[in-house]
Amino acid sequence: MSHIETPPLTMSPATTPPERPTKQALLKGWRRRCPSCGNGQLLSGYLKVRDECAVCGETLSHHRADDGPAYLTILIVGHLMVPFMMFAWTKFRPDPMVMVTIFSIGTVALSLYLLPRFKGMVVAYQWAKRMHGFGRDRDSAG
Repeated sequence: MSHIETPPLTMSPATTPPERPTKQALLKGWRRRCPSCGNGQLLSGYLKVRDECAVCGETLSHHRADDGPAYLTILIVGHLMVPFMMFAWTKFRPDPMVMVTIFSIGTVALSLYLLPRFKGMVVAYQWAKRMHGFGRDRDSAG
């Protein structure tokens, strides 16, 4: 039996798209700005992602954020609030209704603050890694 060697399937450097800076994209997403140019608004409402950037024209409709931002928000808020609740209870022993009121307001406020920022970061990460069709459109300089 003869063995035929086939070359490995790799993209040539000429066809490989340039790397997109992930850290910069995440910071732009945190600020709720277009991950490509950093100037245009990423969101048209509280959580609604624009179809395209009004400044650079980057198509943003490819995103698939789904439940990721909500999961991250719950994870972070839970890990921040529980130690504070434990500290407040052991140090000050407030009335339970006072504690519930204060920490409920804090939890809701922190969640409302973080949710659109995490949504921006998830969309920006997908853009930086060319996920879900972000690599098919025109290439941006970053």
